[in-house]
Formats: sequence, C-alpha cells, structure tokens
Amino acid sequence: MRAVEANFDGLVGPTHNYSGLSFGNIASAKNQGVVANPKLAALQGLKKMKALADMGFIQGVLPPQERPCMTTLRALGYAGSNGGGTDGEVIRAAIASDPLVYSSALSASSMWSANAATVSPSADTADGRVHFTPANLNNKFHRSIEHTQTSRTLRAIFADEKHFAHHPALPGCPQFGDEGAANHTRLCRQYGERGVEFFVYGASGFDTAAPKPLKFPARQTREASQAIARLHGLDEKGVVFAQQNPQVIDAGVFHNDVIAVGNGHVLFCHELAFRKQPEVLAEISAKLASEFVAIEVSADDVSVEDAVQSYLFNSQLLTRPGAQMSGDMLLLVPEECRSNARVWAYLQKLLAQKTPIGEVLVMDLRESMRNGGGPACLRLRVELNEQELAAVNPATLMNEALYRRLTAWVEKHYRDQFGEGDLGDPALLTECRHALDELTQILALGPVYPFQRQS
Repeated sequence: MRAVEANFDGLVGPTHNYSGLSFGNIASAKNQGVVANPKLAALQGLKKMKALADMGFIQGVLPPQERPCMTTLRALGYAGSNGGGTDGEVIRAAIASDPLVYSSALSASSMWSANAATVSPSADTADGRVHFTPANLNNKFHRSIEHTQTSRTLRAIFADEKHFAHHPALPGCPQFGDEGAANHTRLCRQYGERGVEFFVYGASGFDTAAPKPLKFPARQTREASQAIARLHGLDEKGVVFAQQNPQVIDAGVFHNDVIAVGNGHVLFCHELAFRKQPEVLAEISAKLASEFVAIEVSADDVSVEDAVQSYLFNSQLLTRPGAQMSGDMLLLVPEECRSNARVWAYLQKLLAQKTPIGEVLVMDLRESMRNGGGPACLRLRVELNEQELAAVNPATLMNEALYRRLTAWVEKHYRDQFGEGDLGDPALLTECRHALDELTQILALGPVYPFQRQS
C-alpha cells in the first residue's frame, strides 16, 4: 500500500518569548531577555508549512498549549490550601512567589513538536498500527509539563484505534529521560516498507560509569529509547541504538537533530555525531539490507560550532512527492545556513557532488532560531499509508483555505512584541484562551484543553 511521510508542525503559541530556560541550548541562553515577536514567529512557521504543502508534501498542524499552564500552577499550590483561588489570584501568587516558575509555566516551547512524541509507522510495529509515545521531557521543568496536553492533542488528530495506538509518557525520572523524535530517525528503502528505527541517546540512565557529557545534560537515555522500542512492538532486527558523542553535547548539541538528520535511505550527519560512528553506520547499513547512503560532513568543512550556530543538521530532509527513494531529495535549511559562509560553501559543494540531496531550500525562521529551534525542531514526522492518512483529522491538514484562516487567526490574536515586561500581564491567560478556543473550532479538535472542559 502506498505510504507518505506527513510533517505535523507545531504552531507557535501566543506567549512565544525568550526566557532562556533551556540549559545546554546555546541559542536559548544567548538570547535570554530579547524582545520576541509571537505574531511574526507564528507567521514564519505557517509560511514554512504552506510552502511544503504547495510542493505536494502532506503537511499538518499541531496547536499550541494553554499558557500560562494553570493546571501546573494549581498543582504547585498557588491556588491556596483549598485550591479555590481564581485564575488571577493563582497567577499573582506564582509571580510574587517565584517568577522563574511562572516563566516556565508561560513558555511556548511546545511549538517544537519534534519533541512532542516518538512515532513508529505501521510497517515496523507488531500490531500493524502507528504508535505514538509522548515525550516526558523531564530534563527541563518548562517542557515536562507538556506531555499530558500533547497526548490529548495527538489522540484528537489520530483518533481511530484501528489505525493508531497511543501510549502514556514514560516515567518522569532521570533514568527514563525522553525527548521524543528529536533523538529518533527512521530509515527505509521506501515508505510503507519495513525500515530501521534509529534511536540516539546521550547517556545511560542507570550505568553511572558509562560515558556521558560533562558540561551539559544528556537529555535522552538509552533506557528510554529501549522502552519505546518495546512499547511500539519493534523487531530488534530493525532497531539501532547509538550514543551521541558526549563531546558534541558539551559543545551545544543538546539533541541528535542538531547534528544529524535522516530520511529514506540517507543519513546526513557530522563526522563527530556519534560514539563509535563507523560501527553505528555499519549496523544501520546491515539492518537496512538495501542501499544506504551516509553523507558525513567533515570538521574541516563545517565545525561543530558552525553546525550549532547555523543549525545545518536541524534541517528537513524530504523526498519529493512522486520521486523514488534513490532520487530527488530536498534539504530545507534555516536562513542562518546562508549567513554562515563556511556552511553555505559546504552546501554548494554538497550539491555539486550529486548525492541524493538535489536541492537546498532556505526558509526564514529567525524567531524560532533565536530560541534554539530550527526547521526540524518544528515538525513531528508521521509516516502514513493511504488508509491511515484517510483516518487523520482532515481539518488539521494544511491547504490554501486553512492557511488563510490560520493567518487571519494569528493576526487577530497575537501580539507583535513580547518582552520581560509582558510576563506578568494578567490579560495573557484570557488572550490565550480566546485564541485556543477559536483554534479548536478551526481544526475541529473538540474540547481538548482543560479550560474548555470546565466551561
């Protein structure tokens, strides 16, 4: 049965800001306190979605989460001992008690939907369904509060239990730290056929003597990756586990998708991406049992520092609709790749080599990039066969009409400036709820947010 890869991008939320909450993410720390533009950020993301949809790719939309996250603030006791405080009282109490906690509850980080979940297509799973496991993201408080809403949203979009299986997030402890598809890549000869699921981890959760980074945290554990493979019913013959190079994590490569990206039979990565890299690539090649192309970028061409600054590998590697897996692939990169002379020179060299990557498309995603999220961070890949695609909530799939509606929705509800002075604005919650209430009608999601179920 014919299958396609769909990309579901996170729609940037109304409270998009630069609070510098992500230790280990250099761009996030560097731009802390810079005035953000939520409206521009959302429009930039929508423009990317529309461009891919216009090219024939299946493009979906994942909605933002409610922010500030009132369920989190109430769970932390800011509603008082009897839990009866109004939303306004809860917000004021949180800001007065601990502004950093409140700032975390306000974060729009769910926009980076590569961290939303790990997804295995039906061609790989034991029961022949598409499996979803939302990431617990327990390494960072502001992200650890996302998975409950993520699960509700995914269940609303992929609702048919005949085709889709949804698992709860893994236990929220360091030993099972899970950052979702940012550390997971699927390789295959052709969509719809059994492939190889490539899980990359930063450290072992239980073996404290095993190699690990020394400066920045390893957010994904081997144990978490292994658990997801078991939950999704993956055959060990089609799974590869590899450790990310601890040194590149300490250089700011906080997820594997900052140093490698794969699609079809191609893995595009830096030569320093993984520990024991030759062995890792050999195992992928053997298990894929078909042509495998590893495009390794040398440090002489692109340093790890340049890779982190430009997000060369946080790109989208896409097979053009209708092309054969061995044929035309498109690499969608952020504008920062063109701004970096060494990276741009390498990309011209890459195109001249006649690899499966035949075109480079540049997109302006500067608002997201300043917070450390490039094109690959913004999307969750879901491989679907024809029946599964027909079972997806169609209102979430990008087309001209949806693009116009969402653009008008952003123009109506979003601020064009968001700085530190806006963090405590009590009007934010009302603005966010009004926007999300309207959005759930546009996307036909039903009452997926807690505030909707209360009304």
